[in-house]
Amino acid sequence: MFKLARSSRPVAAAIRAATESSVQSRLAQQHRNLSIHEYLSARLLKSYGVGVPKGEVARSAEEAEAVAKSIGNDDMVIKAQVLAGGRGKGSFDNGLKGGVRVIYSPTEAKMFAGQMIGHKLITKQTGAAGRLCNAVYICERKFARREFYLAVLMDRATQTPVIVASSQGGMDIEAVAKEHPEAIMTTPIDIKVGVTDDIARKIATDLGFSEQCIEDAKATIQNLYKVFMEKDATQIEINPLSETSDHQVLAMDAKLNFDDNAEFRQKEVFSWRDTTQEDADEVRAAEYGLNFIKLDGDIGCLVNGAGLAMATMDIIKLNGGSPANFLDVGGGATPAAIKSAFELITSDPKVTAVFVNIFGGIVRCDAIAQGLINVVQDMGLRIPIVARLQGTNMEQAQKLINESGLKIFSIEDLQSAAEKSVQFSKVVKMAREIDVGVEFTLGI
Repeated sequence: MFKLARSSRPVAAAIRAATESSVQSRLAQQHRNLSIHEYLSARLLKSYGVGVPKGEVARSAEEAEAVAKSIGNDDMVIKAQVLAGGRGKGSFDNGLKGGVRVIYSPTEAKMFAGQMIGHKLITKQTGAAGRLCNAVYICERKFARREFYLAVLMDRATQTPVIVASSQGGMDIEAVAKEHPEAIMTTPIDIKVGVTDDIARKIATDLGFSEQCIEDAKATIQNLYKVFMEKDATQIEINPLSETSDHQVLAMDAKLNFDDNAEFRQKEVFSWRDTTQEDADEVRAAEYGLNFIKLDGDIGCLVNGAGLAMATMDIIKLNGGSPANFLDVGGGATPAAIKSAFELITSDPKVTAVFVNIFGGIVRCDAIAQGLINVVQDMGLRIPIVARLQGTNMEQAQKLINESGLKIFSIEDLQSAAEKSVQFSKVVKMAREIDVGVEFTLGI
C-alpha cells in the first residue's frame, strides 16, 4: 500500500513511554498521521518519473469494469482503497476474503468491485469494526525477476539524509536487519550535493540490478530523493522496488512520511487526506488544534504538554487505573480549548472520571479554573473531575473550584490527585453496574 504520513514523533514517544504493550498496539493504529490512498501515492511517484504499474481508481462496479478495459491487459490486481495494512489477508463484512485480489477480466473487476465498495474491510490493523471501502485501485499485474528494498530517510544522528538499501526486498525489512544485518547498505547523502550519478549507479549495482536496468534504477533512486527533498519528506520507503520480467524498474509498494511543520508548503499533498478513513473524534480534535488519541481505559486525561501527559498517564497506571485517552491541549490551555477537550473526552461512554493536570504558565490558573467551572456547568457533567492546577494564581484557582459546588476536586499533589482519580473511577463503575447514583467528597 502506498502511504503518506505526517510525523508526530514527540507525541508518539511520550505515549509509548507511558503505556503498556496493549496500549502501544492501540497507538500504532492511530491516524494522527496523514495517510493517502495508494492510487494517489502512485500518481505522485509517477509525476516524478518513478515507474509504477499502470492503474487507475474506480468508485463503482461500473467504473471498475471500464478501468479494467482501459488497462488493456487481462492479468490485473484489484485493491481495496482502505487506509490499513494487511489488506490482502483481510476480509469484508459481507464475507468476501481478501482486500487484494488477482483478476483476469473486466467482468471480474466489476464483480469484485461490487463486493468491496460500500463494505467494511477488517484487517489486523482496523480491529473488529473494520474500515469502509469507498473505492478500488485496479492495476496491471507485473512479475518481478528481482525485488529490492530502498528507503530515503533523515538520519537524526548526522542530521543528513541517508539511503538505506537491501537486496532482500519484498520482506519485513526489520527482520532482515535483525537476521542478516550485512544485507543492509547505508549511504549518507551530502544535502548540498545530493544524489550524484555515481552514488545512484553504485547503489543500483550493489543491489543487484541487471546491467540493462542499471541506468533506469539510477534515475529512479535520484527521482525518489527528489521527492524526498521537494515534498519535505522524512521518509520515502519502497518495498519492493522491482526489476520486472520485461526489465522495467517499478515501485510496487511505497510508504512516504512528511514533516508536519511543512504542511503550509505542501498544501496539495495534505489536501489528499481522507478523513472518512480516520477516527471521527481524532479528526475533530485536529480541527481544534488538540493532540488527541483514544485509548482503552476509563479515566479521561486533560493535560498541557506531551511530557506532562506522559507523567499523568504513567501515574494513573501506577495507581491501578487506566487512561481513556491521550489529550494535550498545548501550551495555551484556553477556556475554549478546555471546552473542546471535555466534549471529546466525555463523548466516550467508558469515561468514569476526568483528571485535569495543567501547568498554568502562559495562561493563569484562575482563568483555567473559571473555564473549567463554566464547561462543567454548561455541559451538565455528572462525573467527578480531579483538577491539579499548578503555576500562576493557583491559590485563586483552588478557591474558585472549592466554592463552585460542582464535582470538581482541587488537589495539589500529583500522587494524591492520581490516586483520587482512580478511586473515583472505581466508585462510578460500581455505581453504574448496580444502577445507583453516588455523591462524591474527597473522602469518598
